[in-house]
Amino acid sequence: MDRWVICCFCWLALGACKDKRPTEAGEAPLATAQQVVDAAIEKHGGDRYLDCEIEFDFRERHYIAWRQGGSYRYERIFTDTANVHYRDVLSNEGFFREIDGKPRPLSAKDSAAFANSVNSVIYFALLPYFLNDAAVMKEYAGSVEINGQPYHRVRAAFQQEGGGKDFDDEYLYWFHRDSATLDYLAYSFHVDGGGIRFREAFNPQVVNGIRFADYRNYKPKAAGADLEQLDSLFQRDGLELLSNIENENIRVQRPAE
Repeated sequence: MDRWVICCFCWLALGACKDKRPTEAGEAPLATAQQVVDAAIEKHGGDRYLDCEIEFDFRERHYIAWRQGGSYRYERIFTDTANVHYRDVLSNEGFFREIDGKPRPLSAKDSAAFANSVNSVIYFALLPYFLNDAAVMKEYAGSVEINGQPYHRVRAAFQQEGGGKDFDDEYLYWFHRDSATLDYLAYSFHVDGGGIRFREAFNPQVVNGIRFADYRNYKPKAAGADLEQLDSLFQRDGLELLSNIENENIRVQRPAE
């Protein structure tokens, strides 16, 4: 798993977010971070995220995300090369694993690692929905152009309480100023020596009212870059493509359907 994981299942209850305005250069922002994120969530699905069941396949694993009000259940289902069937379940009540239909006791370390892995895939698949979680601290980071298109930038950090084990990672999101779509994101991480990544959305599709996108995953070609430089590096061919992040066979079912 690419160590871009920042989320923990305790983030998943919706709550209020901190919203800061930039103070540099004394220039008033075009919008607040909260306004930008609210518009993006509405554009990508709004209330449709709250009561639905979403299924998709990612890297030979099947994922199911069920949400109803404040309740949720996330599943990962796969079969290994020895034809052993695994089912991982993360919900409000915690995490458990089944192997060939039978519960498998896990150490606290393994349980946390598997839960984080399941949650991270769901988190990124459903962005920008989770940017209104209680642990998220958002800040408007200015307006820029990428390939001639106008974008709001929103910086995000996480409170230590409720922010997961990687709460000190930092994120930057680019939302199109006209369409409100999340088209790019970047993040820093500290595990395994640390680093930064930049993601470019492609292949957007709307399934039963919810917008999904795949991502091209990049890293800087040269050392020493920071998040604020990545949009510029992207336009100057300063990034190296590492992988594509693609969700397949997406299905969204709502209660009345």
